[in-house]
Amino acid sequence: MEVARGGGCACGYVRYRVRGDPIFTNNCHCRLCQLQTGSTGVVNAFYESQRLEVLQGRLSEHMVVSGSGGPHLICRCRECGTALWSIYPRFGRLGLGLRVGTLDQPGAITPDAVIFTESAMPWVVFPEGIPQFAQSYDFRSLLPADRVERMLALMARREAGGG
Repeated sequence: MEVARGGGCACGYVRYRVRGDPIFTNNCHCRLCQLQTGSTGVVNAFYESQRLEVLQGRLSEHMVVSGSGGPHLICRCRECGTALWSIYPRFGRLGLGLRVGTLDQPGAITPDAVIFTESAMPWVVFPEGIPQFAQSYDFRSLLPADRVERMLALMARREAGGG
């Protein structure tokens, strides 16, 4: 049976539900994530967009630049401004990076990798047992076969003009 997780913004105006497990989850410490969150980094769980359902509330969209230089769209609660998820150039609107901290039970999702450790603040301690990368990694070498297939299917849809 597929798990469904609930989440929302800080003020409670936006509520959402996401179905299933993420394709992958990264704990990113790149400088752009630090600037965009005002923190040491961010934990994003990447899903196919059709797995997410907004149950209540309205969002605002804010365009920033991604690490690749392409458009990175941050979707926020219209009322309180909480960043709920991002849409990245690699996936277009077919996929999204859900901010794990906005889940009702954020500890239920463990990152697959810690990335951009080279940009991490010097006092950040990384968890044991989670692969760490100075920059990024090849998802094919880290993820289980079923999640690699989901990722490849998403990329193929994007290349075919979707999203």
